[in-house]
Amino acid sequence: MKDLRGRVAVVTGGASGIGRALADRFAAEGMKLALADVEGPALERAEAEMRAGGADVLALRTDVSKEAEVQALAAAVFQRFGAVHLLCNNAGVGSGGRVWELTTADWEWVLGVNLWGVIHGIRAFVPAMLRTGEEGHVVNTASLAGLISAPYVAPYHASKHAVVTLSESLHYELAAIGAKVKVSVLCPGYVATRIAESTRNRPPALGAAVESQGGRPEAAAMSQAIRRRVSSGLSPAEVAAQVLRAIHEERFWIFTHPRMKALIEQRHADVMAERNPGARAYWLRE
Repeated sequence: MKDLRGRVAVVTGGASGIGRALADRFAAEGMKLALADVEGPALERAEAEMRAGGADVLALRTDVSKEAEVQALAAAVFQRFGAVHLLCNNAGVGSGGRVWELTTADWEWVLGVNLWGVIHGIRAFVPAMLRTGEEGHVVNTASLAGLISAPYVAPYHASKHAVVTLSESLHYELAAIGAKVKVSVLCPGYVATRIAESTRNRPPALGAAVESQGGRPEAAAMSQAIRRRVSSGLSPAEVAAQVLRAIHEERFWIFTHPRMKALIEQRHADVMAERNPGARAYWLRE
C-alpha cells in the first residue's frame, strides 16, 4: 500500500514500545487507528495523547491470548470504522528459565500472547479484509529470536519461530488466491522497549513466573545481559519507520538490525553442516 491516508490500522500491544511507535507513525500518515493493549492505564494515556494530536483513535483493552476478546475488538473496529486495511499483530511478552523447570502457566502465558495472539488476530480480521477486495497488509511481530536460538528463554524463542513460519504460510496462501492483502514479518533485534518487564502484565491467575522466583545464576546472567542490550537498543520510532517502508514496498522480511543477519547465517550454516549448536547462544553474539 502506498497511500495510507484515511485507511484503518489495528495495532495490538499499541499502548507502548513498538506498538505505540507504529500507531504514532500511522497517525502521521493520516490513518485511523484502533489500539488494543492489556495494560489499561497505558492504553488510556496513549488514546488521550493521540487524540490530543488530532488522530482518530479507538482504544479497547484486549487480552490477545483470549479469542473472544480479539473477536470483540474486531466487532468494535468494524462498527466504528467499517473496514480494516492494516493489521499489526504486535502484542508480545517475554519470560524464561530452564525448559524443564518452567511451569505450564509460563508456557501458556508466552505462547498465548505471542503466538495465539497472532492467530486470533488473523482469524478475526483477515476474512473481512479479503471480502472488501481492497489493498491490505498484515504485519506480524516476530523477532530475530524467531530465526535463531538461545538458552533460558525457550518459550519466547519457540513462540517467535512459530510466528515466522505462520507468517510465511499466510504469505503463500494469500498469494495463491491473488489477494491484495500482503504480509510482512517484523524480526527486530534489541529495541528499547519494556519487553524485559513483561511480567508486569502477567495475569495473577497464572501465578508467579519461574524467572521471578530467584532462579539459576546462569539464567539470571542471561536475563541481565538481555536487559542491558534492550535498554540501549534501537528506538521504537526507527522500527516503525522501517515497518512503514516495508508496507510501501510490500516486503515480507523486516530486519531492524541488518548486521545481526550474520547470526541467522551462522545458525543455518550449522544446520546444513549438521553441527551441534555452539557453546554460546547465537542471541548473545554481536
